[in-house]
Amino acid sequence: MTFARTRLAALVVTLAALLVVAGQPAVAERATPLSAAFDRAAAEHGVPRDLLVALAHAETHLDGHAGEPSASGGYGVMHLVSNPTTHALEKAAELTGLPVERLRADDASNILGGAAVLRAHADELGLDEAARKDAGRWYQAVARYGNASSPELARLYADAVYELLGLGVKARGVTVEPQEITADRGELAKARDLNAPAEVAGPDYPDAAWVAAHSGNYTASSRESTYAVDRVIIHVTQGSYAGTISWFQNPNAKVSAHYVVKSSNGAVTQMVRDKDIAWHAGNWNYNTRSIGIEHEGWVSDPSWFTDAMYRSSAALTRHICDKYGIPKDRAHIIGHNQVPGATHTDPGPHWNWTTYMNYVTGGGATPWSVTVDNATSGQFTASANWGTSSFSTDRHGADYRFAGPVAASDPAWFSANIPSAGTYRVEVWHPADPGYNSSAPYIVATSSGNQTVYVDQRSGGGAWRAIGTFSLSAGARNVVGVSRWTSGTGHVIADAVRISRV
Repeated sequence: MTFARTRLAALVVTLAALLVVAGQPAVAERATPLSAAFDRAAAEHGVPRDLLVALAHAETHLDGHAGEPSASGGYGVMHLVSNPTTHALEKAAELTGLPVERLRADDASNILGGAAVLRAHADELGLDEAARKDAGRWYQAVARYGNASSPELARLYADAVYELLGLGVKARGVTVEPQEITADRGELAKARDLNAPAEVAGPDYPDAAWVAAHSGNYTASSRESTYAVDRVIIHVTQGSYAGTISWFQNPNAKVSAHYVVKSSNGAVTQMVRDKDIAWHAGNWNYNTRSIGIEHEGWVSDPSWFTDAMYRSSAALTRHICDKYGIPKDRAHIIGHNQVPGATHTDPGPHWNWTTYMNYVTGGGATPWSVTVDNATSGQFTASANWGTSSFSTDRHGADYRFAGPVAASDPAWFSANIPSAGTYRVEVWHPADPGYNSSAPYIVATSSGNQTVYVDQRSGGGAWRAIGTFSLSAGARNVVGVSRWTSGTGHVIADAVRISRV
């Protein structure tokens, strides 16, 4: 009996050590069926498990939607696409030997199929066994998985996946801890960063990026001389932000919208000029008289409808209403489901019209928010190791701070007086440059201890970037820090943070 117990104890210790070596917590969470499916698919196809989860979350928030397709014909948790130009679903069937019907509707099978397709892209790119162990080397394979219509969109798609690796994922019983990853963009590093402010004139809305829809997916016009504009129509994409933008560039889509809004941070991309007629309402009369706004997400899943999305979209709608003299009411700001003859149900039962219209009209309560810049008196501290620069025009204020990575924290701290205990959204602002850090650690002092997330500061600069929601205690103290302790490459940047009560 003593010998058996000793053997068992040794086995437990050995297993714990292996888990630690593998970068996983020694005490693992109880595996859910969905988590087990990711584990199995990753092992079977030699794909980094956390990368597979991040890709799925970027596509679907890990929801298979009962086998119903997305707007672009994607199925399941892994969004295996089957449309006239992309045949990922069929490729998955070929690689796994599983029938298409099962890949569409069964979560575990769909995840196996997605892993097989991702591995096939890696093989085509020549990733050997050593390279496959580094999740950062999978960047171009992830970009190919997104079936983007241009290098810029391929980068937008892959960046969204890698951002999740840095920030972490916790959804539907599946967890990915925030981790240091240096994404190897390869040739895609030269593609325009669509997360950055537009460098060329284009959008009618100043805060939007500009990516033109395919000319075969809308009608060129000269509104308002040809048609009066008196409606704003609210849609939900039934797909991801990057995927929707790519779909509107696909000549087979035969659909478009004027604007697309991102869930996590409210980023806006314009795809059809206001003067032109987007094909979004399914009713020609309403197409001619309206501006269509698509929102990243799925009608059945409320997790996509963030406060950042509501506020950003409401600001856009307010701008459109002011531009065209449209009354800010529910008779003129409508859902797709309210269009005569509509077969669509978006934005659906989870869309909060009361909150949205309050934001549009300015009647909604403004939550507590504070912005702290590196130059804010009494609220920023950093050691003499941090230099000061005004090199990048993406900076928040007159300048920003920088330091090289070292094996010591030496954090720059932003302090704030949190008015009451509760949940707060934390956003960061940093300039972007290829020489800035690929995995900068941001420390948030939560009510349960410090939490660290990692941000790629080589891209996405010159705008507010959400890094998560956190439980914060009341009181004045250091709330957000930028650490120098990272294996990422390049200068670590500390510029500004914004903390808002949710």
